[in-house]
Formats: sequence, structure tokens, C-alpha cells
Amino acid sequence: MSTFIVEGGHKLKGRISPQGAKNEALEVICATLLTSEKVIISNVPDIADIRNLIALLKEMGVEVEGMADNTFSFRARHIDLDYLSSETYRKKAQSLRGSVMVIGPLLTRFGKAVLPKPGGDKIGRRRLDTHFLGLCKLGATFDYNPEDCCYHISTPAEGLRGCYMLLDEASITGTANIIMASVLAKGETVIYNAACEPYIQQLCRMLNKMGAHIEGIGSNLLSIKGVKSLGGASHRMLPDMIEVGSFIGMAAMTGSDILLENVGINDLGIMPSAFERLGVKLETIGDDIRINQKDIYEIDPFIDGSIMTFADAPWPGLSPDLLSIFLTVATQAKGSVLIHQKMFESRLFFVDKLIDMGARIILCDPHRAVVIGSGKFRSLHSSNLVSPDIRAGIAMLIAALGARGTSRIQNINQIDRGYERIDERLNRLGAKIIRIDE
Repeated sequence: MSTFIVEGGHKLKGRISPQGAKNEALEVICATLLTSEKVIISNVPDIADIRNLIALLKEMGVEVEGMADNTFSFRARHIDLDYLSSETYRKKAQSLRGSVMVIGPLLTRFGKAVLPKPGGDKIGRRRLDTHFLGLCKLGATFDYNPEDCCYHISTPAEGLRGCYMLLDEASITGTANIIMASVLAKGETVIYNAACEPYIQQLCRMLNKMGAHIEGIGSNLLSIKGVKSLGGASHRMLPDMIEVGSFIGMAAMTGSDILLENVGINDLGIMPSAFERLGVKLETIGDDIRINQKDIYEIDPFIDGSIMTFADAPWPGLSPDLLSIFLTVATQAKGSVLIHQKMFESRLFFVDKLIDMGARIILCDPHRAVVIGSGKFRSLHSSNLVSPDIRAGIAMLIAALGARGTSRIQNINQIDRGYERIDERLNRLGAKIIRIDE
């Protein structure tokens, strides 16, 4: 279990570019299973979750070639379907939440798929009903085998058939799986209440380049006309929105002056304006964002004077992955704020570590926390911390960067799952972070 030793209180200065989007990478890499032709994907983040997914596809039989500048080619000509029943596949797929998105492509192209109960962050219930209900409407059947802890999914002899469906929730991964299954299904599929995050839009655009017929991209109503086969394509991924938010949080927390380059400003939704409501000063320069936080930031209350609330919501609302960052940044703001994490009931449980660092936080229930800001920089003090998941881990790193003294963050492998060489990149901006590999 690796550890960060973080010396807090150092201001950051310089330029930094966000990595490719982790959540998009999980989707578009799985989509390469839909064709026997070569698919080239660029701006792929070099992070643990993506390396593990690529390794899983390789073991399935996908030909993967690493190219320059975070670019990979994928060719799924010969897939070993027997591998899906192996113990090796079960263990590797269980350890990676993104493995859930291989079932749509495998099912529609090969007629069967196996899904072990997926792992990932321990942030509360992450049900798969939307995936299964949508695939069943297309004609798939599934059953759960308690002996191997796997869902076994198959199609009828005639394959999947398009239909109209109203999703029970706007699940991002559920929408992605159903889209990928629909592009090779017979007839037309209409998906209402579809997730419409930029990463879903990117998946649809890549599939259209491969020969799919998807309309309504960017809305919650998608129309997909099935085709017999898909071809190759080239695709470049968006910058990672959550990493952009993480860097904004770090700059605010440390009173720093940094320039975030090539952030994909048109695909950030309300995140920049939400940070401004938190009091963070942002300057947009083309596709760059500059944060020059000379003074402590002050939370902007609602017009009627009531306490500001930040809550997660489907796109274009605030991503649930950002709320841990907003909560941490609010600890030294002027004013108070309510953080409402609607989606996951265990994601706020890391706040006890911030309280140990001197933060004034009231955890109201599993979904809500009130943060009473200190109104000054370096109001937190150092502590020994353990990262429980990716987003809590980066929130702890942000807190440690802005705290007095030297903090120790254990289990940083969780952070590595979502952030590419974060210690090296921040040290180039003036941070003092030492990695200890144990």
C-alpha cells in the first residue's frame, strides 16, 4: 500500500493540462469490442483503471498496440469467449467497475456475455438494474449463478431487436451499455431518459464514425438504427472534467496562481459557475482557465439569503464526483454551505478525517453535510489519512496541500486509479509530495 507524504502550505504556480477523461475512456475502449476493424483512440489517460481494462481486453484476445502520446490502437478480431468463463476473468473483472461495459458489446456482437459482480469504489449501492432492464427489453435474458458469482447473459438465436424504452434512471454506464448493444440490434431503438453527459456524447460520436446511426446526441432522447456491422475509426478523448475541478480546488485551497490549459471549456457544464458561487475566482481565456486566488474566497448565498447548497444532478448538473472536492474547498471559505450527495450514501463518510484536521463539518445523514468555513488559508492542520476511494482520496490530497504541517496519506493506489502521476505533476507546480511505495 503506497503512501504520500505531503508538506502543506506551499503555493502552486505554473501551467498544467488535464489528462484524458477516465470515464470516457472506460466507455470508448469497451466499444472497440463492437468491430473486427482497427480503432485508434488518443489522449488515453495512463491511470490504473485504464491499464487494468486494457489488460483485460488483451486477455480476451483484443490486439492492442501502444503508440505515441497516449494513443492506442485496438483490434478485436479474435475474441476468446471461453475466457469469459475462467476464474482469471472473474477476478480481474470483479476488481474493475468499468468491466460492466463489456457486456453490451459482447452481447450484441457475439450473443453472450458474462459479468462478475463488479468492484470499484466503496461509496454505497451501485445497482445494475438499468443495464439489465434495458438489455432485456432488447431481447436478452440473464441469470445469476451463485457458484461463480456471475451474471450470465445471452441473446435469442435471431439476436437483439430494437424497441422503445424509458430508462428507470439516467445511468451513465447503463446508457452506454444499452447504446452499444443497440447499434448492432435489428430495427430501431429509442432510449428516453438517457444520460447525456459529454462522455456519452463522445461515445455516440465515435460509434457514428464507425458506421452506427445515432441521432439525438446531447439530449436525453436517443434514436438508434441498428446496422449489420461496424468499421474502424479514430477518436480523441475529451479532457477529464473531474481533474479540471480537482486542480481548481487545489489552486483555491492553497491560494495559488495556475493556468489550466486545454480544459474543454464547452464540456464543463455548470462546474465553473459553481466554483464561482463558492467564491473561487476564475478567468476563462479561450480554452484555458486561470485561477489566481490571492484572497480567501467567500461563499455566495442564495438571493433570499439562505445557505448555499451544492448537490449532484444529471448532466448538465454538477457531477457527484466533484462534491468531495467542493466540500473540502469549503472548509476554509468565508461562510457556510450544505453539500447534498444524492446518489451515493457512503461517499461523505470521509469527512471525519477532515474534522480531525480541524474542519468544522456537521454530517447530517449519509447524504448531507454542513460545512462552516474558517475564512482563512491554512486553517486545517496535518494528519494521518487513508484514502477510501478515488474522489475522497483526491479531496484528502487537496486538504493536505492547504494544511499546516506534513500529512501522510495511505492507500494512494486509490488515487492512482483516477489520476495520472499526480504527485509528479503537482511537484512541478511547487507542491512538496513524496511517494513511498510499500
